[in-house]
Amino acid sequence: MTNTALRDAVMRVLPRVKTPAQYTGGELHSVPKDHRQVRGKLCLCFPDAYTLGMSHHGLQVLYTIMNNDPQWACERAFAPWMDFEAELRRNRLPLYGLETFTPLSGFDVVGFSLQYEVCYSNLLNMIDLGGIPHFATERFVSDPLVIAGGPGAQNPELLAPFVDLFVIGDGEESLPWVMEKWMALKEVAVREGDLSHKRRLDMLAELVGSTKWAYAPCFYEFDYHADGTIAAVNRTRSDVPVQIESCTIAQDLDDIPLPTKPVVSFVQTPHDRIAIEIMRGCPWQCRFCQSTVIKRPLRVRSVETIVQAALESYRNTGMNEVSLLSLSSSDYPHFEELVKRMHEVFAPLGVNVSLPSLRVNHQLRSVPKLMKGWRRAGMTLAPEVARDDMRTQIRKPIKNDDLIEGCREAFKEGMSHVKLYFLCGLPGERAADLDGIVDLAEAISEVGKQATGRYKEVTASVSNFIPKPHTPYQWNGMQARDYFIRAGDYMHRRKRNKFVRIKQHDIETSLLEGILTRGDRRVSMGLYEAWKRGARFDGWKECFQPELWWSSFRDLGIDVDFYRSRQRQVTEKLPWDHVNVKKGRAYLEKEQERSVIQLRVMAEAVSGTDGAGEACGPTGCGG
Repeated sequence: MTNTALRDAVMRVLPRVKTPAQYTGGELHSVPKDHRQVRGKLCLCFPDAYTLGMSHHGLQVLYTIMNNDPQWACERAFAPWMDFEAELRRNRLPLYGLETFTPLSGFDVVGFSLQYEVCYSNLLNMIDLGGIPHFATERFVSDPLVIAGGPGAQNPELLAPFVDLFVIGDGEESLPWVMEKWMALKEVAVREGDLSHKRRLDMLAELVGSTKWAYAPCFYEFDYHADGTIAAVNRTRSDVPVQIESCTIAQDLDDIPLPTKPVVSFVQTPHDRIAIEIMRGCPWQCRFCQSTVIKRPLRVRSVETIVQAALESYRNTGMNEVSLLSLSSSDYPHFEELVKRMHEVFAPLGVNVSLPSLRVNHQLRSVPKLMKGWRRAGMTLAPEVARDDMRTQIRKPIKNDDLIEGCREAFKEGMSHVKLYFLCGLPGERAADLDGIVDLAEAISEVGKQATGRYKEVTASVSNFIPKPHTPYQWNGMQARDYFIRAGDYMHRRKRNKFVRIKQHDIETSLLEGILTRGDRRVSMGLYEAWKRGARFDGWKECFQPELWWSSFRDLGIDVDFYRSRQRQVTEKLPWDHVNVKKGRAYLEKEQERSVIQLRVMAEAVSGTDGAGEACGPTGCGG
């Protein structure tokens, strides 16, 4: 079937699906190219809904970089919603790139962005719908090279059977390099007429042997102890690296151009605004946070680069909001100057500026005044925990006074609500920590009344803690289902202020994320089985079927607690140890040891109290 015939066939089924505009392509600033005029074809795949993928800044960055090079055609594909998937399967139509309706199997490279582990079933579905063999061992030179990057690539083993190559670290330099290298190798193979699976493996080995940040799992095998722990990771050939490093772009972010002509969606998306990355990395070293580890070192853009990129993007899109992105925007070293310049340039244009990730510090008290006059109904902050000793334990040195006074100033400037992000289930957590979450949320609502005469709405969004790879907590186990249920019930029972909402993240989704985040290759077939049984869009409450997953793991004899809940010894080899991120394992071990010492101090302090600080036990939280 030609691309034109596929487009015509898709258009005939679109009247039967919801939001058909997400499947048509042709958006403002999309870049369709004549494939006969380019050297290679790449499709960037986002394994979630179009609306979320089009809100992802990284996809826009890579799309712009690749299409700015005339030798490449870069297209986009997103996970089709169930109604459109059914139409594709019913009519035997393949999933395609939006720009030219080329089936995924027709690209040279297909690249997946791994932002959220519970989307892995969507990745398998896209490979299947795109006409690509499911397993790397089934592919030949004529098949696309399936690559993946993003946070999920920090533990690549769960997807090892399905992905040919993982790119570790920043993609701005690594993706063009992979495309160039693979196409050079493929051109030789085509010229010599050797498209065999063996030739594909030789090409892949030459690619990964030429750099330190590309990982091809097919060249590595795991040996296991009798207790199931990993004994060794062995290379199957000597021309591939022992350890995988991380690709890090230039220290000066100004050297990496921002996308000033982002693709503008036909449909409304959750982040329907201009996104400008002002800083990469974080100056803090919170023990629970994977991003602060994998995005080191800290790199910043200049104020003028940010302002001019935002202004050019506004002229090219007409969007009426600019979002300044980083892990901690108020830690940007020229924060006050940037906010003032943005206000000076964009206020006369009627363009709002948002700061989605503000750090709780002394500067928070001045932020509302700096943003005076901007349309801002609410403020989102991430205190993570509510008590000072637990903040010492997680290495997040913030103060409640700064948080409360910052909210007071925000309410005075007209903000109507505050959203707070907390973690539940951290190592050493006590009932007093859960009390603190409720108390702090209610105190901020009360501050609203003091500042304006009426209580303000406060949402405490509580995530169930998952120890992530490459963090000091990677050896800790995740709390069990019963614990999270008890903790959530306890906080809801304790709340008194009707203007405060306690919103706990779905527990079953967190438990699934725990095993997909911390599993190894032995879990892969559980993922594959769940997908075959119908797992799709597991990050969406209306689609998630937890029992489908648990039955798949049970039927295959996969012990989920071995991966998710077990406390691991610091001496144990972990599935991701051969992916060496930034400061390395020695640093993480040192931080874990310090954490253990601080937990002992917390426990000793509790033993001297009246019991109010006791941990959540089998009979409930707080006794």
